[in-house]
Amino acid sequence: MKNDTSTSIHESLVPHYQAIIKNLGEDPQREGLVDTPVRAAKAMEFLTQGYRQDLDTLVNGAVFTSDTDELVIVKDIELYSMCEHHLLPFIGKCHIGYLPKGKVLGLSKFARITDMFARRLQIQELLTKQIAEAVQEVTGAAGVAVVVEARHLCMMMRGVEKQNSMMRTSVMLGQLRESATTRQEFLKLID
Repeated sequence: MKNDTSTSIHESLVPHYQAIIKNLGEDPQREGLVDTPVRAAKAMEFLTQGYRQDLDTLVNGAVFTSDTDELVIVKDIELYSMCEHHLLPFIGKCHIGYLPKGKVLGLSKFARITDMFARRLQIQELLTKQIAEAVQEVTGAAGVAVVVEARHLCMMMRGVEKQNSMMRTSVMLGQLRESATTRQEFLKLID
């Protein structure tokens, strides 16, 4: 989603990236680094575009009347986010299930909702909750379940350096929280 402030956002970040490069002991005028501050600023702007999106615009009326009331699951939605503690990526997938109650959501909107919240500085626990609550808000579903599985570069390439660690978070709302049978059906279907 383009925004009028888009140019000023990345332009305002450029001098900060120049300062970071210089403070690391590098020469920001070295051939390989001359354009790095601009590229880094544009990348950060892209990676945080979720701040400049809103749910209503994103969904764009793609909620449709339906008499379907069985569990609907969209799984393996890729996600890329940024750890708010270290500004390093975490990468994974999101599984969303919901029990429609008179309305269904256009398929691509699940990926767009996931991206809107993932493209912010985040912690995985909050990301999972935000996605679940947004799906609930848009669909008015009888129940919503979201599971996010991700690998965090802040844990893999620094600190404890555990390469095979993976974090899994879940949020269950409505009937998917209240009914163990329905919850188990969702969890079985995403495995």
